[in-house]
Amino acid sequence: MGTRIMDDAARLLAQPPSYTDEPALHRALAHLRPHAPVSWVEAPGYRPFWAITKHADIMDIERQNDLFTNDPRPLLTIAAADDALRAQMEAGIGLSTLIHMDDPHHRDMRKIGADWFRPKAMRALKARCDELAKMYVGQMVERGSEVDFAQEIAVNYPLYVILSLLGLPESDFPRMLKLTQELFGGDDTELQRGGSTDDMLAVLLDFFTYFASLTASRREHPTEDLTSAIANATIDGQPLSDMDTASYYVIVASAGHDTTSAGIAGGLLELVRNPAELRRLQNDPSLMGTAVEEMIRCVTPVKEFMRTAQADTEVRGVPIAKGESVLLSYVSANRDEDVFDDPMRFDVGRDPNKHLSFGYGVHFCLGAALARMEMNSFFTELVPRIKDIELAGEPELSATTFVGGIKHLPIWYSLR
Repeated sequence: MGTRIMDDAARLLAQPPSYTDEPALHRALAHLRPHAPVSWVEAPGYRPFWAITKHADIMDIERQNDLFTNDPRPLLTIAAADDALRAQMEAGIGLSTLIHMDDPHHRDMRKIGADWFRPKAMRALKARCDELAKMYVGQMVERGSEVDFAQEIAVNYPLYVILSLLGLPESDFPRMLKLTQELFGGDDTELQRGGSTDDMLAVLLDFFTYFASLTASRREHPTEDLTSAIANATIDGQPLSDMDTASYYVIVASAGHDTTSAGIAGGLLELVRNPAELRRLQNDPSLMGTAVEEMIRCVTPVKEFMRTAQADTEVRGVPIAKGESVLLSYVSANRDEDVFDDPMRFDVGRDPNKHLSFGYGVHFCLGAALARMEMNSFFTELVPRIKDIELAGEPELSATTFVGGIKHLPIWYSLR
């Protein structure tokens, strides 16, 4: 296969704490893009992989979903976790979500929820998003002039939206929040349930148990919500397995919440750090659509996905052997100098904005329209009311190689 290109900077992509130091991470990625855009990574605890850091290469790989598959390694986890999750799935008790699947099963499963995220459904949800945005901005007024925006506002607003869509009782919201944070915070000492693979599997089992009970209830007593649609869905005339139903709920409840909360918290931080752009948005509310896209680009809540080559191939002239995995660094793609002018600048009017935060191709995020609408509703309510806003302490980011962002954002503010 020839000499492998290995660059030490690429090893940061396999170190969760790297994502808590964005300046250092972006310096490393800015080095990799021109010098080692396809770099072989051998990191302690992980199986080796190729780090892909250029926007164009990531799009090419995403287009070739038959050549580069999600199975058996859809995201970067330590080898022990890879093996444990695989064993659970083979035993029929693990979770296999849309991000784990390839066509045709992926296509069939995706269809089940697709109608709930189309424009007609989004219009129906718009009023609920607007109502909740008013409620949470109102809470900021009630709380006075200081708040940990990430934990008290950004986490809760999208949770209420997505769990309302699922039709879950409000009494279960705190439980879902805790499980979601434990699921995506498995590498973060503050958010994780524990540091072992068994702890992570226990979180997955708790999800499975909760939603298995919910499925039985919705099959016996169908309702007009997404949970019931999933519970009563069929493929080729057969109901979904317990693993498929639970997995579907988990990807909607967790990914549909945690990514959006990261986008909202990170988006506000960009406005605080760039007061001229905040004033520009206040003076021209028509920029809200492009502002939200720029927040999503800069935050990039989903840091990476993995794909595995099903045949010998190459990327940017670098040979990739059958069975080898590639890591698609969306964080890097969204700062690619060949695609974005002045990529480190936050620009509420950036257009075009070809970010890859929602992925690309057949695995493009099912809930992208909902995430955009939630963020638009929230900032449409908040931005015009801001008189003054500044940091009241240092923001803290979560340690992760998958999904995450700002976990603490203390701010001082004055609202109209």
